[in-house]
Amino acid sequence: MTFADAQRSRSEDRRISPVFWVLLATLGTSGWAVWSGYGNARFGVFLFVVAGWMVSLCLHEYAHARTAMHSGDISIGGKGYLTLNPFKYANSIYSFVLPVIFIVLGGIGLPGGAVYIERSRIQGRLKHSLISAAGPLVNVVCAVLLLIPIGAGWLDDPGVHTFVQDQELNVSPLAAALGFLALLQISAALLNLLPVPGLDGYGIIEPWLSLKTRRAVAPFAPYGMLTVFIVLWQSAVNQWFFTLVYDIMSLFGVDGAYAQLGHYLFQFWQN
Repeated sequence: MTFADAQRSRSEDRRISPVFWVLLATLGTSGWAVWSGYGNARFGVFLFVVAGWMVSLCLHEYAHARTAMHSGDISIGGKGYLTLNPFKYANSIYSFVLPVIFIVLGGIGLPGGAVYIERSRIQGRLKHSLISAAGPLVNVVCAVLLLIPIGAGWLDDPGVHTFVQDQELNVSPLAAALGFLALLQISAALLNLLPVPGLDGYGIIEPWLSLKTRRAVAPFAPYGMLTVFIVLWQSAVNQWFFTLVYDIMSLFGVDGAYAQLGHYLFQFWQN
């Protein structure tokens, strides 16, 4: 392989995929439709939230991959992880289909693991921890960016109002959609930071555990995300968790009612 061929191959490994551009186009188009009042508002909110959620999932996994590459795993580029193409990830169903099902069923944001990292190439426990922490950090940044416009009042006095069972509310449906999407980002960050096998929180502390402990815990890793989701179905845990999420939203001056309204609009198939 010549130097030019190597450069071309490296460029292709990092070129943003058409799939991600389609997700961005869907996010932008549906956001404009919701803001301007074009079409069915509830279906528009559904498209906006799903597209925004999938974009954040791609960025979440990209952060893992990019951090791993700079930490020593030079195989990342050849696997297509830097193209932001969700179909390149190790398990698209576990990482994208299930998280979308989770938000449809319970309004809970919970990303799954998708990037296969060759940990043997990476030296140093701190680097391993940073790789795991990179994904949830993306969710934190996304949550902040979504909450700022609502808390700053940029969407107050909207030209398009929200209708709930024929009742008109002086709230922009876009503000409600942003609120719900922010809730998903916050819940994703909180849940993914739990020290549960299979989640990023465990990945952060795993390098610091003894080899015996890691071997004992390893068989439970594939069930970590599902276990957390099942526990959240318990009413007491669910109530405590979402109270915490709403408290975090209030730090940005955003009432939890925005997220609740966004969740209602998101479920366009219900009355």
